[in-house]
Amino acid sequence: MQTWFHDHPIVSYLLILAFTIYIFNAVFRMGKLPILKEIIVHIIMAIGCLVLLLLQLDKLPIIQCMSVAVVMMLMLRGRQMYDKWRAKRGGAEAAVKRTES
Repeated sequence: MQTWFHDHPIVSYLLILAFTIYIFNAVFRMGKLPILKEIIVHIIMAIGCLVLLLLQLDKLPIIQCMSVAVVMMLMLRGRQMYDKWRAKRGGAEAAVKRTES
């Protein structure tokens, strides 16, 4: 897999950029920024991803590590949604039981 990423640097860069943007939005974003600041932040991220691409091409598993982080964040998000759904469903069942008694 590492050699495939080395042979396709554009795909590697786009994956690194996509993972970086997702991680930034999921973890570090506090609120909406004005559009100019948003553009500047994404340009700086794109430049920083070039450094990560160089490390990836130097045979470090950057994409694999970032994909593990994204999968763990998606699992956490899924668990939070499940807990919210479960709490809402549990509250509705408790209300039905109270009206039956």
